[in-house]
Amino acid sequence: MSRAGSAVRAAPGAGGGSALFSGFRALGLYSNHLPHVLRYHQRHRQFYLLTGAGRSFHTYNVKKLGIVAVSNALLQDITCLAADRMLVFASYGNLLHAFARNKEVVHIYDGHKGEIRLLQPFGDHVISVDIDNVLIVWDVQSEEEYLQLTFDKAVFAVSAIMHPSTYLNKILLGSEQGSLQLWNVKSNKLLYSFPGWGLGGVTTLEQAPAIDVVAVGLVSGHIIVHNIKFDETLMKFQQDWGPITAISFRTDGHPVMAAGSPIGHIALWDLEEKKLISQMRNAHSTAIAGMSFVQGEPLLVTNGADNAIKIWIFDGPGGRGRLLRCRMGHSAPPTKIRYHGQNGQQILSAGQDGTLQSFSTVHERFNKSLGRGSINKKKSKRKGLQNDTMALPPITAFATEIARQNDWDGIIACHQGYITCTTWNYQKTSMGAHKLKPKAFSKNKPLDVYATVVDITTCGNFAVIGLSTGHVDVYNMQSGIHRGHYGKEKAHEGAIRGVAVDGLNQLTITAGSEGLIKFWKFKTMDLVYSANLSSPPSAMLLHRDSGILGIASDDFDISVLDVETRRIVRKFSGHHSQINDMTFSPDGRWLITASMDCTIKTWDLPSGCLIDCLLLDSAAISISMSPTGDFLASSHVDDLGIYLWSNCSLYSLVSLRPLPADYEPSVIMLPGTCPTQDVDITGDEETSDEMIDYSSPEQLEGQLVTLSSLSESRWKNLLNLDVIKKRNKPREPPKVPKSAPFFIPTVPGLIPRYAVAKEENDEQQSKVVNLGVLAQKSDFYVQLEEALSSNEYKSPLKILKEMGPSSIEIELRGLAPDAGGSVEVMKSFLRLIGTMLNTKRDFELAQAYLALFLKLHLKILSSEPVILEEIAKVSTQLEETWIHLQTLFNQSLCVLNYMKSAFL
Repeated sequence: MSRAGSAVRAAPGAGGGSALFSGFRALGLYSNHLPHVLRYHQRHRQFYLLTGAGRSFHTYNVKKLGIVAVSNALLQDITCLAADRMLVFASYGNLLHAFARNKEVVHIYDGHKGEIRLLQPFGDHVISVDIDNVLIVWDVQSEEEYLQLTFDKAVFAVSAIMHPSTYLNKILLGSEQGSLQLWNVKSNKLLYSFPGWGLGGVTTLEQAPAIDVVAVGLVSGHIIVHNIKFDETLMKFQQDWGPITAISFRTDGHPVMAAGSPIGHIALWDLEEKKLISQMRNAHSTAIAGMSFVQGEPLLVTNGADNAIKIWIFDGPGGRGRLLRCRMGHSAPPTKIRYHGQNGQQILSAGQDGTLQSFSTVHERFNKSLGRGSINKKKSKRKGLQNDTMALPPITAFATEIARQNDWDGIIACHQGYITCTTWNYQKTSMGAHKLKPKAFSKNKPLDVYATVVDITTCGNFAVIGLSTGHVDVYNMQSGIHRGHYGKEKAHEGAIRGVAVDGLNQLTITAGSEGLIKFWKFKTMDLVYSANLSSPPSAMLLHRDSGILGIASDDFDISVLDVETRRIVRKFSGHHSQINDMTFSPDGRWLITASMDCTIKTWDLPSGCLIDCLLLDSAAISISMSPTGDFLASSHVDDLGIYLWSNCSLYSLVSLRPLPADYEPSVIMLPGTCPTQDVDITGDEETSDEMIDYSSPEQLEGQLVTLSSLSESRWKNLLNLDVIKKRNKPREPPKVPKSAPFFIPTVPGLIPRYAVAKEENDEQQSKVVNLGVLAQKSDFYVQLEEALSSNEYKSPLKILKEMGPSSIEIELRGLAPDAGGSVEVMKSFLRLIGTMLNTKRDFELAQAYLALFLKLHLKILSSEPVILEEIAKVSTQLEETWIHLQTLFNQSLCVLNYMKSAFL
């Protein structure tokens, strides 16, 4: 049986981007090696923080450190960043761009031949210096060169630039040779040259709160506080941590100067006593890129190349700052990402920096850092981040389950080249209580034995760990006790490439590098089944709900195995390099694979075809599909971010037609930090020849019984109309309320009284119109009369399908001779039903109409031989159709019962 009226859309043709996934946003990108910029918004009366992140820059409010805006992306990564009161200046290569409203580019300055490396806003102008030592002063509005200066690299290589406060039209330049120069930009004159201190080149220049005083940071680690008006050195400090990367002064009444270093330490100097008052060690794991005290507040803002923004508050004794707020991502590219939980709002990510972090897809304030793995957390805390010899290697694989995470650890992870696996607690956001290691290797520590894969059961009670030696062990997650191992000595001869436990803890599936896949009883640990694969597996993934197992091979093919039948049901080939990761859609219909050939491919399991291909400019290392099916998350080579791709099939019409063999996808850029804005292109949109609206015919085949597309309310209650009318009949007729006059009449007199209206005894006239002989034949009746001669019943059927249940009953009542009809018209109606049964269309309507007709005219039908003869014909047709349907139903039920008994 089929239903008419359905419609589908054809797929796009060969070539182009992805039709199934669209770039949405990036997570975990906060800062890079560029110094941040601090701005004050007078109308908002708050400070804003600008940081570079690849090809765009982010704007955060300092109060809550929440992201406010993300700029439009440039063509290349930003290399310099600066800002004035109105505009933000960003450069890449030899081009300088000015952004308005932290968003769009409004000016482009083109004139440098070398890459720009220094920027300095200067009133209505902006100054830029390139690697060829060429300094250009630009007019901001006209985009024209106001002045150009060229310096000799051997004598004065510009390395720092600053505008001294109250020095009109003047800039101070620092050089790699250690000397300084004070220039008047308006007159193009060198006003004064400072010879330097012979301690190395200048790295940074910073204006002190006092006028005429400038702090100079040097490569040697010295800080010179110098009066440029009298060319007099006021004080000198030295740090042993390498070159000075950033300097900032407190302006809230405390004479304190902060200086950054390349190893992430911050030194705090007392300018009155000229001594070091405090050290903030390991403020960042990389060099301090930027450092700024908030004007008039005890807040220090820092950022570094470790992808972190931190705000420190100085409210305690000793002058040492404590961490107030931070936004931090991975400082090294992620190695594995997986969705945590069933709501699709948290993504767990393990990075090469050794940390395990949780990123929220809803808001950044829900992000969590579970910390870094350590052999001994107490010793690691004492030694500090830089000298920590107890730190564990990066996590290579992990598994998570939320069933018992409130009671004990719910995450199991294995580390690179390390035999011990660690447990993690998501609720406590820390490493767990157990370190799982096989007893056979507790005394000996072989160098070539390490854990390769892990899995955790659905109940959250057991963890299964596979080793490079072929051993597979089971541990209890609550106690950490070893519960057994698979095989007499080991499960496989080669290294374990994959391990999975089904949803009911009945089977454990393992895959070894020797090319075998084995099925084990989970509780008894007995071998149930073993099968050879055509090529050694490189990865394995189980979709527990559907019992489908995906196996990636070393020959870049993907095999799909049914766990129930233990047979390979699908084989896919198309990748040209190593397959890094796989993920299933929540319903198990799609298998999504990521490869080193920079593609992410989506395979449709029911049809066994490739339905989507995503070609990126960077290979995906790990991918994970949301449990709700709305997003696909990916991490990429040498990239710190996690990128979300929205599933277009949830909100638009997407074809799942197989891609042609000559399909060549176009390269798609990774999404930015802010959600992608939909662009309205309806005016320029052209209809593709490949996108054809296909509507199914009214009947797919003449032998199929076809239902109508009408709703059930049109025909289902035709036999019960009298019951419905009786139930809905009002108890009493509605009463018309008496209309009150605009002015209420009163009786004349001293005391006002209302006049009582007189009752009118008018005779009530009946509102029922007696048509008598004026009654006319309906359109349906006329069409039935004409059909007796023409034998065409499409028109009366069309009229009947457009009517409601009450109208249909009235029309059928009017066919009787005592209601103005005739026997010939009743015969014509029966022929209409016979035509519907012959064509096998509108099957349910024919049954309903015939049932109502027999109910209304049963007494008349038995007395008319002409009608009885027509009823006999209809009865024969009806019986044949029902016998045919009953045979099909019996066959289907027989096959279904056999399948249930055979597999269950």
